[in-house]
Parts: sequence; C-alpha cells; structure tokens
Amino acid sequence: MSPAHHPAPRTSPRFRAFTPRDLDGLLQQRVSLTPADRLALRAVAAVLPFRTNSYVVDELIDWSAVPEDPVFRLTFPQSGMLPAPDLRRMADLLARGAPGAEVQRAAHEIRMRLNPHPSGQLDANVPVHGGRRLTGLQHKYPETVLVFPRQGQTCHAYCTYCFRWPQFVGEADLRIATDDIAATTAYLRSRPQVSSALITGGDPLVMSTDVLCRYVEPLLGIDTIRSVRLGTKSLAFWPYRFTTDRDADDLLRLFEKVVASGRHLALMAHFTHPQELRPPVVRDAMRRVRDTGAVIRCQGPLVAGINDSADAWAELWEETTTLGAVPYYQFVERDTGPQGYFAVPLARGHQIFRDAHARVSGLARTVRGPVMSAMPGKVCVDGVAEVAGEKVFVLHLIQARDPELVDRPFFAAYDEGATWFTDLKPAFGSARFLPGLEAG
Repeated sequence: MSPAHHPAPRTSPRFRAFTPRDLDGLLQQRVSLTPADRLALRAVAAVLPFRTNSYVVDELIDWSAVPEDPVFRLTFPQSGMLPAPDLRRMADLLARGAPGAEVQRAAHEIRMRLNPHPSGQLDANVPVHGGRRLTGLQHKYPETVLVFPRQGQTCHAYCTYCFRWPQFVGEADLRIATDDIAATTAYLRSRPQVSSALITGGDPLVMSTDVLCRYVEPLLGIDTIRSVRLGTKSLAFWPYRFTTDRDADDLLRLFEKVVASGRHLALMAHFTHPQELRPPVVRDAMRRVRDTGAVIRCQGPLVAGINDSADAWAELWEETTTLGAVPYYQFVERDTGPQGYFAVPLARGHQIFRDAHARVSGLARTVRGPVMSAMPGKVCVDGVAEVAGEKVFVLHLIQARDPELVDRPFFAAYDEGATWFTDLKPAFGSARFLPGLEAG
C-alpha cells in the first residue's frame, strides 16, 4: 500500500537537537534548580551521553512535574547516575574551568569502571570472516546477526539508562560500527543458518532513507535472510521521521519493498513509558508504518524511577496493542553504565511484570519478561517458588549462544537484592545451573 493512502500533513517541524552545551540553559529556562544542582547534572553529562531534541522537550516532558516526570528522568542526567566521589570530582573540574583534556581524562577513567561493553560485545560476539574481525557486526545467536551502520550511531535523543552509551561518548575504541556493506553481505552469504538481520545502533532511522537503503537492499538479495529488523526509538522520540520529514514517504516505500520481497519487516520500537504514546503524531506514525505491511514490536527495560510500576507497564502494553503493535520484551536494566542507579531487583521486577501481565488482555500477553540479555543469552525470570524446601527463582533461556540450552528451566537461589544474572547462584548447592550453563 502506498504511503499516499494515508497522506501525512505536509508541515514538518524542524528537528533541533540539544547537547551538553545546551543543558544548563535548558534547565534554567524550564525548571527551578539551584546552581549546585545544575552543576551536578552537567558533571554527569561530561561522563555519560546527553542529547535530546525539541519534540521531547516540548511535547513529552511535563515540566511542572520535574524532576519526577518520567520522560525528564528518561532523557536528562540525574545526579545519582555517577558514584558520589566521581560526581564530586567531575563537578570540581567543571567548577574551576579545568582544561578540556583534563576533563576528558577524568571522564575516561570513570567510564572504564562502568563496564562499557557487557556480555562479550567486543570479544565473544564479534564474527570473523576471511581472517578479519568484522567489528561492526555482532553474532551472538546462530540465526541472528546485528549490523551497526556507521552513519546510524547516534539517536534523536539518548536514554539516560542506555546500555549502548559507549557508542555516544566520542571514544573511538568503544564504538561498534561498520560501513563495509560488502563484507557484511559476504559474511551473511557464508552463514546460511542466519535467517534474521537486525540493523541497530544508535538508531538506524537517524540516517536518511538513501543511506538506509544501502544497508537494507543488499539483504533482499540473500535468500537465507527471512526477516529484517530495525531497532529504533524514533517512534517515541521523533515520530515525524514517518510523517513529515523530507524523505518520510521514501522510507515507507522502502518498508513496502522489503515486505513485497516476501520477508518479515519488524520495527523493534523502543517504548519506555506510556507518556511517549500520547501525542497524536505518534499514532499517525504507527498507522503509516503498519500500512506498509511492517510489524511494530515494542520493547523496553524496567527502570527505577521511570517505569517501575505495574500501572505504567499495563497501560503501555494495552495502548501499544490498541495501536496495532505487538508487546515483545520487558528487559532488565543491563549491568553497565548507571545500572546501580536505575536497576530494579529481579524479585521486585518479576512482581511488577506479573501484576501488569495479570491486568492486560490476552492480545497483550505476547510480551515476555523480565528478560536479561546476559552473556549466555536471554534469561527470563519466570517466577519465585519453593522447591524441595528452598525458595528459588525459576528461570529459562528464551535465546542462547548454545541452542541446546533454550527453553530448559533452571533454578537460582532466591536473592532479594539480586539485579543481574551474575548476582545469582545455582539453587540446592549445585555448582552450575545446567550442564553448559555456569554461574556468573
């Protein structure tokens, strides 16, 4: 179906990005914070990435509710995101006007303590082809390859909890990116077991449609690729990408081309809070995407202070289902960056998931969670139970490096404070969770 079937209004708002240099001015204009509080947020933004845009600032944040507003917490730095000694160090450097090189050295030291690339992203997941490491690809599961286009390694706005924060801090050694399309397609042709390509970032939809086509169209010439996924936050943070941007209609025609090739096209849409779904333009954008035959699958992490309530998740899943999208994953905040600030204990996380799951219709119960994308694979917390007199977590792997481990239930000793897979120990005094699945 042509994009013209649902023509969008032709007035296109101008995209305006805000970066750390704009942070203090934005805060002074819109919210009452002390100079010391603003300095603390600038100190965080000197270590962890900050970028937002005019749509997020004007349409999504309720400034009368700041600092508790969830989208403010989702997009603006919070002082608790850094350990207190590191926060003081960075604030002192900024307050005395330290040279940029000194600030960058201090920021680098702090970043290296924040586990910048969890779950083997820079070693265990990097494929080799023709004797060369393809550092812009990730191949963790046999049937799925992730592609990181060099031109797509930013976003319309950054999430404060983002586990891909190293992509955005200007340190080349921490980035995963490629523009070698020939090497990417050669690798995929040599691996017929790969049936799904996920183009991710950053956000591939910050790229122009012409550039995106360079990465997508070669996939359509590989018979073994049956599905193409685009990992994106643009529906939430810049929905005009699908409605009134200069090449919005070209983007939708590309979607139609992928669908017409007989492949499944999925927008892996990142929604974190129901507030992101309320502007009418989001609904228009989702409708236009669905009219191409693409499927919108919605996922996001459970994050303290932003969406750690059953009410938020039940509303999010019901609303996305009403809009024709498919609730997919509720993730656990990864063990990187400011996890200590945003993490929700697994026991509480499962309770939130279960309470929300119980409130929604069967159509919304396609969602799976809470899910940890850990070193062995996607570990799902199925519940808390008493087995043989011991209180345990019941878990299974939805996806795994070793396919033999998929869907095999296992048990971990209950730990009320555990926030990640590596915090867990096998139940019943065992040395490992399953044969081939060791404790962290």
